[in-house]
Amino acid sequence: MKSALLSLIVLLGLSGSAWADRVKDLASVAAGRTNQLIGYGLVVGLQGTGDGADVSFTAQSMKAMLARLGVGIDGPLSDFEQNTTSGKIDIKNVAAVMVTAELPGFAKPGQKIDINVSAIGKASSLRGGSLLLTSLRGVDGEIYGLAQGALTATGVETSAAGSKVSIGVPTAARIPGGATVERMVETPFEKSDHVVMNVRESDFTTTTAIVNAINKSFGSGTAQALDGMSFAIKAPSDMSQRVAFLSMVENLDVVPGEPPARVVVNSRTGTVVISRNVRITAAAVAHGTISVAIAATNEVSQPNAFSTGQTTPVQNADISVNEPKNPMFLFQPGVDLRQVVDAVNQVGATPSALIAILEALKSSGSLRAELIII
Repeated sequence: MKSALLSLIVLLGLSGSAWADRVKDLASVAAGRTNQLIGYGLVVGLQGTGDGADVSFTAQSMKAMLARLGVGIDGPLSDFEQNTTSGKIDIKNVAAVMVTAELPGFAKPGQKIDINVSAIGKASSLRGGSLLLTSLRGVDGEIYGLAQGALTATGVETSAAGSKVSIGVPTAARIPGGATVERMVETPFEKSDHVVMNVRESDFTTTTAIVNAINKSFGSGTAQALDGMSFAIKAPSDMSQRVAFLSMVENLDVVPGEPPARVVVNSRTGTVVISRNVRITAAAVAHGTISVAIAATNEVSQPNAFSTGQTTPVQNADISVNEPKNPMFLFQPGVDLRQVVDAVNQVGATPSALIAILEALKSSGSLRAELIII
């Protein structure tokens, strides 16, 4: 009897702690935010899938880069070639691209980051190309990274005999670790008296729970809530102690607040996700589809023998309207998610019909949830 009671207590304790999350899964340091980087570059080594002669800025960029490398292409010969080709230089193995990256928080010079490369001209594929040295700039115009390397393009496009097959997007590629950080972003992490952390989803209940857990573990007044999104923590001035202190804070277990009731609908795929907090007030729902079928029969009207009539085609149309008799189901006040799903399944509603029912319930004011359509 005692062993059974002990097992029950252990199971209850495990079930209670299973709902707790770590602070690092609920919030992040505000000073550790990421920064967006962007740059313009050239991809070379393509197998005839570059921009060609129709994109003028690709040729201009190539000429400017060669000029910086000491290769002179201006002169009487180049002038003659431009005059004979209407001023266009056909570069089929080069493509102009935009390079984007995310600079992680606290990134230091010398670290590697991933980059995305996307064609901006008429290049049909970046497969097999190599990105030339490209500077990555932040919103302030300063250079924070340098990118270069061979592209990894997963998209494939091929055509033959009038047929074309495309898998993925061949005009976009990635270079894992293709950029090197050259400048560090200044943050208030080292100088401020308090460390501000932001909750990933704004929630006053979750923020209060985190502040209470920190104050309970490290003393009253250690953490203070600023609003539903942010809270400040008093941290040691020594950097080593500050990092160790935040490590202990991140690993505290907190029971977050219940998320708001939401119904997310993907109208393209027919996917419907309903959170368990969704409630519906009293409502009666009947859903049915009206189908109209039109059948056309082509016949030929033949004239009688030895008459002066002519053979005439005749089209006979048969129109029928069918409306199934679906039963009406009733939602009692305060029904939960399981009852909603059971009621909809009883009438055999398809995903598209479920979306229509949810939209109608929201319009009538019976659905106590936020309806999000993506």
